[in-house]
Amino acid sequence: MVTNYEGDNIEFKEDLPLLPVRDIVVYPFMILPLFVGRESSIQAVEHALNQSNRLILLSSQKDITAESPAPSEIYELGTVAMIMRMRKLPDGRIKILVQGLTKARIKSFNQEEPYFVANVDKVEDMKEESANVAVSALMRTIREQLERVITQGKILSPDILMVLEDIQDPGRLADLVASNLNLHVGEAQMILEILDPIERLNRINDILARELEILAMQAKIKNNAKEEISKGQKEFFLREQIKAIKSELGDNGGVEEPEDEIGEFKEKVKQAKMPEEVEKETLKQLTRLEKMHPDSSESSIVRSYLEWLTELPWSVSSEEHLDLELAQKVLDEDHFDLRQIKERILEYLAVRRLKGNEMKGPILCFSGPPGVGKTSLGKSIAKAMGREFVRISLGGVKDEAEIRGHRRTYVGSMPGRVIQSLKQVKTNNPVILLDEVDKLGGDFKGDPSSALLEVLDPEQNSTFRDHYLNLPFDLSNVMFIATSNVLENIPGPLRDRMEVINLSGYTQEEKIQISKKYLIPKQMEENGINDDHISFTDEGVSTVIEGFTSEAGLRNLERKIGALCRKVAMKIAKGEANTTDIVSNTVFKLLGPPVFTSEDENKVNEVGVCTGLAWTAAGGQILYIESTKMKGKGLTLTGQLGDVMKESAQTAVGFIRSRAADFKISEDAFEENEIHIHLPAGAIPKDGPSAGITLATTIISLLTDLPIKKSVAMTGEITLTGKVLPVGGVKEKALAAMRKNIDTVIIPWKNQKDLVDIPDEYREKINFIPVKNFEEVLEIALDGWKTYSKKTKKSKKKTNTTPMAA
Repeated sequence: MVTNYEGDNIEFKEDLPLLPVRDIVVYPFMILPLFVGRESSIQAVEHALNQSNRLILLSSQKDITAESPAPSEIYELGTVAMIMRMRKLPDGRIKILVQGLTKARIKSFNQEEPYFVANVDKVEDMKEESANVAVSALMRTIREQLERVITQGKILSPDILMVLEDIQDPGRLADLVASNLNLHVGEAQMILEILDPIERLNRINDILARELEILAMQAKIKNNAKEEISKGQKEFFLREQIKAIKSELGDNGGVEEPEDEIGEFKEKVKQAKMPEEVEKETLKQLTRLEKMHPDSSESSIVRSYLEWLTELPWSVSSEEHLDLELAQKVLDEDHFDLRQIKERILEYLAVRRLKGNEMKGPILCFSGPPGVGKTSLGKSIAKAMGREFVRISLGGVKDEAEIRGHRRTYVGSMPGRVIQSLKQVKTNNPVILLDEVDKLGGDFKGDPSSALLEVLDPEQNSTFRDHYLNLPFDLSNVMFIATSNVLENIPGPLRDRMEVINLSGYTQEEKIQISKKYLIPKQMEENGINDDHISFTDEGVSTVIEGFTSEAGLRNLERKIGALCRKVAMKIAKGEANTTDIVSNTVFKLLGPPVFTSEDENKVNEVGVCTGLAWTAAGGQILYIESTKMKGKGLTLTGQLGDVMKESAQTAVGFIRSRAADFKISEDAFEENEIHIHLPAGAIPKDGPSAGITLATTIISLLTDLPIKKSVAMTGEITLTGKVLPVGGVKEKALAAMRKNIDTVIIPWKNQKDLVDIPDEYREKINFIPVKNFEEVLEIALDGWKTYSKKTKKSKKKTNTTPMAA
């Protein structure tokens, strides 16, 4: 038997129709309406009305989205309810009013189609032995907490508090509160399945405490939002009143105390000591800001603009060191040799010392291969002069705004890198290094190299206008130093504004000295070793230079020295405490076999193989030009040659064909033979006219079968008349020849002026021979040419002799 809400006894049936309910859990003694729309559910209701004395089992679905739940998708514990009333709706659904009677657990399903019929067991709550004080206190606490929940704004039935006062059973009290809290199905089902009334009350108590915390946080958020709105309205109202008062009084009306932000800006303007035009514009913008609402978007733009204006070093300069001896000492400490650059800096300091601040800052451009110290030289110059140093990397920059800045009309606009750098160093006379100026790009956003024209022009940069500031800034005190690898990549107008100083590669002796003075101490310190652990000899460093590097600069050399130091550090870490002497054998043992060997050089004099000299961005290089002949006709050139070099080869052939008789070369040699000229390292593009005499020499050697001396290298442009014209990069090419143990270098006669820049140590090791015409080249380069040319002259005399008349 089961008892309903009114105390009537109703016969309990073990086989009952099952109505799966969604999004709700029904508790005993709970009365609620249900809308039934599924066909299977409607049939279950009809079965209950007709066959099971109006009793039906209500159990919740685990997945509320399932239209036809399987038995495994229905909770086992549900509530047996009585259908008190039923009404059919026009849309085909039915509305029933049910009253929960008791809990029941599904043992099995007797029927699953067309609706569920389940075999159930009645489930009773655990009985309390007697009411005690703790239970009464817990029940009272739950009533009070529920009242507070309603007070905080939770929408519940207004009669629930009155109903709770009459309930003394702890289980019924817990079920009634749980049914009114709109709990999630899973949590509500968990409450239903707790059979101990006291435990159920404790769980309800925890849920009410959590609900109170959530409601308190909601109230706090609402109050904060309300306070912010009220504060904003109040400030706006007060500002409008201030405007009205000022308007009535006329301007400031004697009101001396400005707002804090405005006062701070005015103080900064006084301290900045701006030029008159700049100060006038700043005060104008400051007046605009004062009249604006602080939360408007326009005020934030004006505020940012004023911050830039007041923080720039309009009149702040670094105190310069004009002591020439001290500057010389600093430059010598940081860099080896580089005599020309050091002299230029000392000249500037000397003039500055005599003339004072009237002298404009020089604009220099250091051009040379990678790794020769162009960038570090800029830091050293700033240090020697006592100025701040800032580096601006221009490699890959394509936007003009990077130099001149964006106009203030754009969102997120800001000044260009030059003005940013000045704000960063807080002085108007720093050394600014424009790194990799030859790698500037350009696209639809503008040409940054053109924007640099104003920056690097001493006649214009005293009134440089950044687009963001739109006010003149004096850059004439700034010392600009640009660096580049390939000078030809810099546009002509920009190159014309800079004083170019070329930095050639280092000789082997210079590299040894630089290694001992700078690189080795630096790498020893970085790798945690000292002189007790490692000892570098000149022989060892020379082996590293010759066998493991082939460069104009020092980057690879520093890496290899670092590798040697790390190898020694590893030995020390393993407990080997002996000092490691870096000699040739040690180098090969630690670094492995050499990367560059003497096998790369020509060992014997060969026919058709001539040694040329080339200039690259990485320094000078050796080119072994090879030629061969075969049956056919014409000239074939391979090795990824540029148009200029191809034309040089054609010029050489034209000259040789025009003088074929002088060289004792048959004219048929060009008609019957195809000449193939190849420059190895075919993946590397090659161009330029300086290989003209080299190409002509290899062709002459091929056609006369005279070998070319392996110890001779050459460079020079050839003309159709056999003249040898001057070329560039003589010092770099001489360095490359020295690296390959070449002792004779043929250069054009007019390149003798370049020998002045070549140190004496070069001239001691290399015999530079200047030539005016191609015949002189053949006498020096071809083995046996003198004998060959004498034969040629004798045969010509015999040919020209005419017999006398009898």
